[in-house]
Amino acid sequence: MGRAFEFRKARKFKRWGNMAKTFTRLGKEIVIAVKAGGPDPAGNPRLRMLIQTAKSENMPKDNVERAIKRAISKDTDTDYKEIQYDGYGPFGIAIVVEAATNNNTRTVANVRSYFNKAGGSLGTTGSLDFMFERKSVFKIKAPEGLDLDEFELEMIDYGVDEVFTEETEDGTPEIVIYGAYDAFSRIQNYLEEKGYEILSGEFERIPNDQKEVTPEQREAIEKLIERFEEDDDVQRVYHNMKEE
Repeated sequence: MGRAFEFRKARKFKRWGNMAKTFTRLGKEIVIAVKAGGPDPAGNPRLRMLIQTAKSENMPKDNVERAIKRAISKDTDTDYKEIQYDGYGPFGIAIVVEAATNNNTRTVANVRSYFNKAGGSLGTTGSLDFMFERKSVFKIKAPEGLDLDEFELEMIDYGVDEVFTEETEDGTPEIVIYGAYDAFSRIQNYLEEKGYEILSGEFERIPNDQKEVTPEQREAIEKLIERFEEDDDVQRVYHNMKEE
């Protein structure tokens, strides 16, 4: 198994936020996708993928439909922009915060405040890109009798570099696919054309190196991460602290 597998294994039970937060995040992403590519899933691959992801997260269909309606309304409050904030938390831990906001002045002030109060500092956008590798990540339902090695060989031509199986909380096997950041569309198209049941598709940042911390340091950093996660504008938080 490769680096993506080990990273995911370590983070498996470190899922921040609750169901309501997940629904809010997906709702914003649906709005952004509709504004960029239209409200018809058939002609908007990103929207199609988000709807499938919402389904796998048990997000009610009504929530999805409301997000699409908000996107095509003339309500300026739904004019979200995706913004990245890079900074260092306490003890030199690198943190990348991804947000979707309709008020960048508010969001950047909040993010800077969280860093400062924790003894960290907000840097310039993109300054930590070299410390993380962006990946396309898909999860599909494991077909009966699938040869994982053969499947991985097939997917290499579409930009995939790692495939492995993991189990959900109820023990159901799923196949996780990691590929190049710019291969998202190619991978999605291939999986759809071959009839695989896609459960989700998203982007992820994997730290190139992880930093060891003491239990006390971990507690302080996790409090900062929780503060970010509690902010309504924040979508995802990545860091290079080594998992337990």
